[in-house]
This record gives sequence, structure tokens and C-alpha cells, in this order.
Amino acid sequence: MSGKTRMVLLITLDIVAIFMAGIIALWLRFEGQMPGQYLTEYLQTIWLYLLLVPIVHGFFGLYNRLWRYASIRELISIVLAVTVGMLSYAFIMLVTPGAFPRSVLVLMWLLGIFLVGSIRFVIRVKQELLNGNGHQGIKRTLIVGAGDAGTMMAKEINKHSELEYKVVGFADDNPHKKGYIVAGVPVLGTAADIQEIVERQEIEEIIIAMPSAPGKVIRQIIHACDDLDVRVRTVPGLFELVNDSVSLSQVREVQIEDLLGRAEIKVDLGEIGAFLSDKVVLVTGAGGSIGSEICRQVARFKPETLLLFGHGENTIYDIDLELKEKFPHLEVIPLVGDIQDRYRVEEVFSVYQPEVVFHAAAHKHVPLMEISPAEAVKNNIFGTQNIAEMAIEYGVERFVLISTDKAVNPKSVMGGSKRAAEILIQEYNRKSNTKFVAVRFGNVLGSRGSVVPLFKKQIIQGGPITVTHQDMTRYFMTIPEAVSLVIQAAAMGNGGEVFVLDMGEPVKIVDLAKDMIRLSGLELGRDIEIVFTGMRPGEKLHEEIFFDEESMVATRHNRIYVSRCESMAPEMGFEQWLAALREAAASGTDDSIRLLLMLSVHSEKTQAI
Repeated sequence: MSGKTRMVLLITLDIVAIFMAGIIALWLRFEGQMPGQYLTEYLQTIWLYLLLVPIVHGFFGLYNRLWRYASIRELISIVLAVTVGMLSYAFIMLVTPGAFPRSVLVLMWLLGIFLVGSIRFVIRVKQELLNGNGHQGIKRTLIVGAGDAGTMMAKEINKHSELEYKVVGFADDNPHKKGYIVAGVPVLGTAADIQEIVERQEIEEIIIAMPSAPGKVIRQIIHACDDLDVRVRTVPGLFELVNDSVSLSQVREVQIEDLLGRAEIKVDLGEIGAFLSDKVVLVTGAGGSIGSEICRQVARFKPETLLLFGHGENTIYDIDLELKEKFPHLEVIPLVGDIQDRYRVEEVFSVYQPEVVFHAAAHKHVPLMEISPAEAVKNNIFGTQNIAEMAIEYGVERFVLISTDKAVNPKSVMGGSKRAAEILIQEYNRKSNTKFVAVRFGNVLGSRGSVVPLFKKQIIQGGPITVTHQDMTRYFMTIPEAVSLVIQAAAMGNGGEVFVLDMGEPVKIVDLAKDMIRLSGLELGRDIEIVFTGMRPGEKLHEEIFFDEESMVATRHNRIYVSRCESMAPEMGFEQWLAALREAAASGTDDSIRLLLMLSVHSEKTQAI
């Protein structure tokens, strides 16, 4: 049926429904006897209301909706349309000579809503019945999670007869939901009953529809399906969703990020908006894993200008293109340059006058920096110094250093250089009006050079997966959740703080490897092996998130803490220490660099800030 024909049919049915609502109302009011005077008066005036039906009902969208997808919103539209029409008709009847019973008008209003709604309900029932017939022989599917996401998923599957799924039921962690009907299908049990449900209901596919569930819950579900011959997929996590909506097209294979993610992170949008909106924001290292995600999230808060600064032209080009596609009204300026080039840094600050700086540019690869310590110092310390001094000179309001848990009791050149950068910005915070803060967190999943891409590559190649030590642990976060907390911490900072993000529980690297093998559909020992290669120079068995001398003080955000430790310059003095480091880096004397970096670590006194 064409759209025009469908509209004409609906208008005709609505006119008939409203007309019959009045007739039935009169019949009910007078118990089956309709006085002639009232019937005549009704027939003489109802045509005025019927002329309004296409206009009023059309205004409220009753003719441009797909009623087989109807929900509460559509019901509200019906109530409003009939109410406005009836109020117009009631006014006509009340000013017309005669005493037409008001109770008939009330009954007519209720019946009008019922009959107009029933027309749409019949359309939906017809479609549901057609869809039900189209699901024969299709994959029997169990949805884990009977909340909003699971309900949306079940409704979408049921509405599309061409899809290859038939939702048999739900599993939900709330035992009180068992036996209830959700979106037309039953809740069959809890997540603990998955194995029994799969066997009893002959389930072929499981969809995990729990976008806000912590990774621990997802891991338990995955492990419960280990010995079952079923495909397990999931909906995106909250950071991946657009407008909190879930669709079948978004369903994907379970990824390691799903197993390690934590519960939903809530941020103060108002505070962040006040901090970023209408500001010129500079992101260094904008083409990197963290820097590019900072750009994505900052862009949502409508800064006046977003400056993308980085030395890799290809990565800067990629993030520039992405942001201009997603945020066409935002001024995005890609700037290629090196933070070690003081002249180029000053040029950027003088031309664009940034008000907020996120400093994410850094050399971060631990083993490589052990081989080239001078490069770590020149980039992570003196590159940071260039950015920080220009921030002071050009009146930047807030400077945010992206730091790392490797800066705590560092055993590597990279960690020592990042700790020195923390000390540097705290020193500058004391002598300027710019608010300098650092945000310290651990490994992020999927960043370049991290363990997850390495394991994925090794799995594709057939193994073995190389793990340095069977007891090695690391803290992990997904890139989006880490960056959201970085931005929140930056908005909270008053200057001088080292913020520490709650990274959850440390994860054993060997367990991470086993989970990735399992998610790849392989079996450890049969399809692929894990080989322990020994710890590399600069590596620690377990990372820490704060020094022994530090105390962690809670902030108003439950995932962000502040390190309470007064950083003191080495005994030789801060400026002399920097000068000595610069000379050692220029001459390439690696032992001197390591010694000077250790001086920054072991010369701290705990005080109240």
C-alpha cells in the first residue's frame, strides 16, 4: 500500500471512529434509548468536528508514523489529538442553542481515544502476527539482560521478519523477573541458569544486552558459555552508544574491552561544559590513542576552537578528518609539529592563544626508552617544559598533564621521565597563574604499543603468545573511560594536584592472554600456546598507583583521588637539576641520565598541601 493510500485510509477510519464514538456515547448515556432531539442536534453539528479530524490528527503526527513500531509516545499523541478535537467540538456544542448532555461529551472523548487507538493497535497486531510466521527455522536466541537495552533488542528482532533471529527468552540477574513477559517473550531465569536454558531451549545464539555491566559480570557470562556450542555476541558499551539507543546493527563479537570494563562512569556535564565550552583548546599528541580520544570527547562540549598538535602527519590527518565529519560546525585546526621544537611551540601559542591545554604527547614505550634514555628526557621532560612555559607566557587558564602509574616508584627511564614531568608542572604551578594539574592512570586497552594489539597479532599468526612473567599484573582501563575521567579531573582541579584514577583491580597478564584466546574461539594448549619470555629492562612485576609517602584523598567523584604529597626538587635545586639533565641528554651519557632521574624520585617529603 502506498503512503498516500495508507493516509487516506487512516483518515477515513478516524472519521468513522469519531462519528461512532458519539453515537455509542449517546446510546450508553440513555441506556440504549437515544432521544431524537439529542440525536438530531448531534447529526447537525458533528460534521464540524469531522472536518477537523484530518487537520488535528495530522498535526499530532497520527498519519506519518509506522504504527507497527508504536509505543507509549504514540499513545500520548493519540490522546492529545482526540482531546484537542473534542475540546473544539465541546465548545461548539456548548455555544449551540440547546442543552446537549455534557456527560455524552465525556463519554465520546473516552470512546474516541479507544477507537482511534484500536485502529492503530490492529495494525500493530497484524504486523506482529506476520513477523511471528516469518521466524520459523531461524536461530533461536537468548538475550541476557531484560532491561532497556535487552527490551529494545527484542522488539527490533520481533519487528523484522527478515532477520535471522527468534528471541526465545531472556536471562536476567534479577531473580524476581523470572516468569515475567518482557517484549512478548518470557524471562527464563538468571545468568547463573544460562547453561540449563541453552540446553532446554536449544539456544543457538546469545546476545548480551547489558551496556552498563562491569567487565566482571560479562566475564562470568562468557565463562558460563565456554562448554556450550553457542555463539556469544554483545551490544556496545555505554561509551560506544549513540543517544543511548541500541540496535541489532550494533551487535558485535565480545571483545577483551568488554571483559575488563567497569560499571558506568558518571561525569558532571555542567562542570565540564563550563570548563571547555567556547574555549580555545590545545591537545598535544592529538594523533595518539589518548590524545585522539581527548579530542573526540572535548569536541562534544563545543569549544570555540580545537587545536590538534602532533608530530605524526598521518595520525593528525586522520583525527582531523574524523572530527570534521562528526562535528562540522566546530573549528578544528590540525598543526604538525614537535613539542621539542621550542620555536614551533611558541608559534602555535602566539598565533592561536589557547586557553586550555591537554598535554598527551610523550614517549611511552618502556623497553625502547631504556635503550634511548636521552630521547625520553628530551621529549617527556623538556618537551613538557616547552609547552608549560609557553602556557604561562601566553596566559593559559588550565594545563593538564597526562601522566602514568609508571611514574610511581619508577624502575624505568620512561617512568622516571614522567615523574620528573609531574614535578615540573607542580613547580610551575607555584610560580604562575596557570592551573597546572596532572592525571595519573595505568594501561589503556588497545593503545598503540600496548599488550592487547600485540596479543591479537600473535593470535592471528597462530602463536605463541609471549608473556614476560606468569605473575605480572597491570591496571587496565578502556581509552574512553580513562579520558572521561581525565576531563572530569581537569575540570575539578584548582592547580598543583596530581589526580589518580581508580583503575579497579589489577589484572594478571597471563589471564588477559587466556581470555583473548577464548574470545578468538581457540583452545589454549591445543590451538595456541603461551610462552614466558622473562621480564625486560625497566619492567616491574606489579605497578603501583601512588608512592608510599603519598596518601590518597577522595574527591567528590568516586573514581578520582588526589595524591597528597608535596614534591620537592632534588638537593642540588630544581633549576640546577634540569640543567644537569639537559646536559646529560645532549651528551648522551645514559648512566648520568638514570642517576639524575632517580634523584627526582627519592627526594620527596610528605606534607599537607
